[in-house]
Amino acid sequence: MADLIHPISIGSLSLKTNLFLAPLAGYTDKVYRSICLEKGAALAYTEMVSCEGVARDNDKTVMLMERGEGEENLAVQLFMPDADTALRSLENVMKYRPALIDINCGCPVPKVVKTGAGSALLKNPGTIRQIVKTIRDNVSVPVTIKIRTGWDVENLNYLKVADLAFEAGASAVCMHARTKSQLYMPTAHWELLKDLKDHFSDNVIIGSGDLFSAKDGLRMLQDAGVDAISYARGAIGNPFIFEQTMALSEGRSLVISTSDKVQAIMHHLLGLVDFLGENTACREMRKHVCAYLKGIPNSAKVRQSVTTALTVDQYKEALSALDYEK
Repeated sequence: MADLIHPISIGSLSLKTNLFLAPLAGYTDKVYRSICLEKGAALAYTEMVSCEGVARDNDKTVMLMERGEGEENLAVQLFMPDADTALRSLENVMKYRPALIDINCGCPVPKVVKTGAGSALLKNPGTIRQIVKTIRDNVSVPVTIKIRTGWDVENLNYLKVADLAFEAGASAVCMHARTKSQLYMPTAHWELLKDLKDHFSDNVIIGSGDLFSAKDGLRMLQDAGVDAISYARGAIGNPFIFEQTMALSEGRSLVISTSDKVQAIMHHLLGLVDFLGENTACREMRKHVCAYLKGIPNSAKVRQSVTTALTVDQYKEALSALDYEK
């Protein structure tokens, strides 16, 4: 299975492996991206960045594009309802020197969809083509798109959308193997990923959906035949999934101890403190810690303690109650 993990090129961008961290709103800030890159991700996407916010130079929006420590290749994911909005944002986007620009055509969250962005674009494949072409004509870096299989099961149009995107100059298509209406249930339809790759055998296809373990990742690469995979929810609180996937591909099992997780938590927290300040970082870190500690025996009290922690010392005290031998 070692051959499943390999270098890959997306347009002019060459990457060491085909294991990526997906864009995750509220999670893939520059600190967490750096940790995942350190643990073996070859590319880590920013949280979704609003083109309208970038065009207006909104501080909170442009902050999402700040490069993390050791982040050689910055992958910025943008969302917008049309090509004009995308165009107005590009001057400010390019100030952050992205190595790749990804267009979100798959987010199912109502507040995004109601603006005509995200998965709403799946209803208007021609608009997706215009957006891709507009960005591609105005930047010198690869442009990719993230899609779902369609709006609902009666309207599966992933092949048409991918065809128009590649025709307009997209260097890759990433697909979450569910429709917009399915959200995150039921099981992702990996057979549709295989169909997409079969139809576009000469193009880069990235798979996403139901990747919660290293075993899942390797199975998608093998069964769907995609060129790369993008870990999303499976990477929340689990930056180790990248090195575990590489280890498993080589026939090794990489066990992550409680001590490893606590070390990663503190690395993450201290990075957020430098980025956001202690009070904000400690509040922001609460959701991450709950994810890191998921499945650890007797961690319920620790998770409860961190929900009120406002200082680094309070986090240290709470985490000291864990059994580090586990």
